[in-house]
Amino acid sequence: MKTKLILAAVAALAATSASAADLGKGKKAPPAPVYVSPWDFTVGAGVTSNYLFRGISQSNNAPSVNANAEIRYTFNDMFAGYVGIAGSSIKLTNQQPSPSMELDVMGGVRATLGAFTVDVGGIGYIYPNHTTGVIFPTNPTFWEGYVKTSYAVNDTITLGLNGFFTPSFLDTGADAQYIAGTFAAKLPMDFGFSAELGRQFFGTTDVAHGSVSLPDYTYWNAGLNYTYKIATLDLRYHDTTLSKEKCSLITGPTTGPAGTQSKYCGAAFVATLSFALTSKDLK
Repeated sequence: MKTKLILAAVAALAATSASAADLGKGKKAPPAPVYVSPWDFTVGAGVTSNYLFRGISQSNNAPSVNANAEIRYTFNDMFAGYVGIAGSSIKLTNQQPSPSMELDVMGGVRATLGAFTVDVGGIGYIYPNHTTGVIFPTNPTFWEGYVKTSYAVNDTITLGLNGFFTPSFLDTGADAQYIAGTFAAKLPMDFGFSAELGRQFFGTTDVAHGSVSLPDYTYWNAGLNYTYKIATLDLRYHDTTLSKEKCSLITGPTTGPAGTQSKYCGAAFVATLSFALTSKDLK
């Protein structure tokens, strides 16, 4: 009996000593939570051999430089809002003084649900130094609303469907809608392939612009791109179904007998070098 009592006392003493030692050590503080800012941004610049807008040259079939910036705020795992600005050197016509710059301002909301994304917003095309003339009797500044959707089929292929609407294209009074499908595929060694097929619909211009029924047309492009760090080189072929005569109704005449044709809507091979820097690239 005495032996059992002695063993019990020793065990109790050992347990008490261990508890006292643990109290002296204390518990480690949990690691501080990692803070992820909801703000993000992208800034970029580039040069292209021909600035095309849905297959129509905005730079007199000559090179153009551009710069852009976008700020984003992530509300939650599904929604993010953004505002952006971009500027490009242009020449809309070779028949009269043309604005030398296009300034675009945009904003909207992007939603992501698994592999499906939706982008709803608006963009304004501003020509701050326009001089009125016969082809553009008013400042061609106008705006578009848009809905862009995409679906990631897998890690390699993404499909898209986009729609744009404006009540007055180039401030001509003619309403316009553009609907396009897109395809993008990641290729080995940082290469990529993408293509777009779209249809541009137009209404009739107002009296100041001649009450002209602008021609609808189909536009498509396809090309390869290569990305190295923040730089991307894109080589792309563009074409439309517009004849030179119908093109002149949209852009104004640039060539042909008595100025009845335009060279701005034909097939074109375009090389573009662009740079894009995000907040993640600075970490």
